Amino acid sequence: MGRSPRADDNQKMAIFWSHGDFYIRHTQGVLQNTGSVGMSLVIWTVCGVLSLFGALSYAELGTSIKKSGGHYTYILEVFGPLPAFVRVWVELLIIRPAATAVISLAFGRYILEPFFIQCEIPELAIKLITAVGITVVMVLNSMSVSWSARIQIFLTFCKLTAILIIIVPGVMQLIKGQTQHFKDAFSGRGANIMGLPLAFYYGMYAYAGWFYLNFVTEEVENPEKTIPLAICISMAIVTIGYVLTNVAYFTTISAEELLLSNAVAVTFSERLLGNFSLAVPIFVALSCFGSMNGGVFAVSRLFYVASREGQLPEILSMIHVRKHTPLPAVIVLHPLTMIMLFSGDLYSLLNFLSFARWLFIGLAVAGLIYLRYKRPDMHRPFKVPLFIPALFSFTCLFMVALSLYSDPFSTGIGFIITLTGVPAYYLFIIWDKKPKWFRRLSDKITRTLQIILEVVPEEDCDKL
Repeated sequence: MGRSPRADDNQKMAIFWSHGDFYIRHTQGVLQNTGSVGMSLVIWTVCGVLSLFGALSYAELGTSIKKSGGHYTYILEVFGPLPAFVRVWVELLIIRPAATAVISLAFGRYILEPFFIQCEIPELAIKLITAVGITVVMVLNSMSVSWSARIQIFLTFCKLTAILIIIVPGVMQLIKGQTQHFKDAFSGRGANIMGLPLAFYYGMYAYAGWFYLNFVTEEVENPEKTIPLAICISMAIVTIGYVLTNVAYFTTISAEELLLSNAVAVTFSERLLGNFSLAVPIFVALSCFGSMNGGVFAVSRLFYVASREGQLPEILSMIHVRKHTPLPAVIVLHPLTMIMLFSGDLYSLLNFLSFARWLFIGLAVAGLIYLRYKRPDMHRPFKVPLFIPALFSFTCLFMVALSLYSDPFSTGIGFIITLTGVPAYYLFIIWDKKPKWFRRLSDKITRTLQIILEVVPEEDCDKL
């Protein structure tokens, strides 16, 4: 983005790796909705493979359409401005605030765990420390792009360390023959068709992050090589790591105990690691902080691109005159995230955001299939077999459809808010005969925010 400092490719890989976490009760969510240890491990494996399919599809899209913005850009390119606007509308109102609130709640719980070893952590304390963490992330991304990306490398290291701290003792338990919780692994209450989409939501959310590199495609050196390579290596490692982590949990914790635990990683470490167990919640909290940071870094680019296309207010495409950060695109999330944080519980938030997220990701990947037939001569440096995007997009739409039956309240609210994007598009984008007073007010608000935030259009910043 003009003169703005850019993270190098290693730092962008850290952001790509860091997002998505299995620490926010995803293990419980998958187990609760599948009914057995064996089926939960099957879901974790299938979600890893499906995420790889989605990532490979996005690798083709990212190397064919070399623009930043991810889902928004691909939907705009294939289906036009209305679906693209609705996508960025729900990203702004639902997906990003709810996703940030969800991962931030995990950060708040784990960072407080060492101080509440003998008692339950008050929910208000979790939400207050979570609010502080969200604010710190927003400030960090507003102050310096390069520092935010450098810190991300350290936070990604913390994530990998947390995973290894869990996997290694778990493997040792398996070697010792601790397999009692795997006997009759598929016995239990059994999965039902109503619970499966929610189980997939939890599993797919844990792997989420493979699409964030596409948000900054314009800033990636040699994307034809970098994007597919990063995706293939990272998704293989993450899938193996997540499945082994869940296996490790079940070497020590029964299914019943796992469902009752507020922090599975802490429960596991307390039983196996002794005094060293205090390190686990710290590493997990730092991992969650990295996911928060990576998500804000990436999605601010989406808002920047949408504003550049004229589908969001002009102020969101402006950058700070000295720090060269997309300040307005970062801080616009703060109030909405706080509302989500203090008004909803974790499970409702996750179901709430997942409906809109997977609906539009499935639509974007379906667009890849459309482009194969509509523009067969399009330059494609990286090309996947057609069954990969077909299976992935079908799975996304299947999850979305069934979730309306599994959790009609949360997904219904998400569906209604998504539909509000249609009248909003015609009101704010298509209707060009707005009253003069509205235009004057809009211009005045933009100028006032420019003065307060010290931001200017990118082309003006290049002249300073």
